[in-house]
Amino acid sequence: MDGLMLDVHRLNLLRELSIRGTIAEVAAALNYSPSSVSQQLAILEREAGAELLRKSGRRLQLTPQALLLVEHTGELLDCLERAESALAASDTTVSGTVRLAVFQTAALALIPQSLNLMRHRHPNVRIEMVQHEPETALHETWARDFDLVVAEQYPGHAAQHYQGLDRQHLTSDEIRLALPPRGFLDIEDLASAREAPWVMEPHGAASRHWAEQACRQAGFDPDVRFETADLQAHVRLVESGNAVAFLPDLVWVGRQPEARLVTLETSPSRTIFTSQRTASARHPAIMAIREALQETVRDLESLW
Repeated sequence: MDGLMLDVHRLNLLRELSIRGTIAEVAAALNYSPSSVSQQLAILEREAGAELLRKSGRRLQLTPQALLLVEHTGELLDCLERAESALAASDTTVSGTVRLAVFQTAALALIPQSLNLMRHRHPNVRIEMVQHEPETALHETWARDFDLVVAEQYPGHAAQHYQGLDRQHLTSDEIRLALPPRGFLDIEDLASAREAPWVMEPHGAASRHWAEQACRQAGFDPDVRFETADLQAHVRLVESGNAVAFLPDLVWVGRQPEARLVTLETSPSRTIFTSQRTASARHPAIMAIREALQETVRDLESLW
């Protein structure tokens, strides 16, 4: 063991394999070839002087020694991230690149004004945004694909918690029954929507499960004829008289709804929050984006 020196880059490849499961997925995530990833992991095994990977059917299984290295690699990456944040905080200018994951409604309602605030206040910060479903985005932020995520959770459906990610409340918006304009469907409330065509998000989404349960508690199973994760498509289907839906208030930001909005008996609300790795909690650029988002929300809430 004399002179043992483990390469941080190769250790991170091992950690990525523990997260993603296959060499191919690691290669795709990091823009490497699978053969290059395999070669680097083979070198890491020689450096460690221990077996790190075993064949298990068509997949590779990490040995106990590999899992030990993965645990310490996470701690090492956290330490490096804290050092980067401290270095950035020592500069008088807020700068750097922040990778942001956000779901569609927030991308439309919150991001444009937040970007304007950032551009005026911190022009040296580069923001790269990707639209992602919250469940995926939280996992990928934990995996270090993103620096900050704007996520949501529906009543009774807590979003998964990941060790090392914080959670900061951003806002809540009420979920209402959206009905077509008068003259399309003879519906006035949830009880009379039992025979109506519904539009909902696909199975697996927390919003879909919540919506189905809300209908069942009202005494019926919804006739879901349209499925899409695009809430703007929900809006168009409702306003054109083709469907009814449950829609959160944030989808109406910047427009006057043509749909009839009915307040539900329990006034359910969706929670919107931001999350980042605690190791980067003091990074000035991320702190600045969070503040811009909070200011945007305060402006919107003053209009609700």
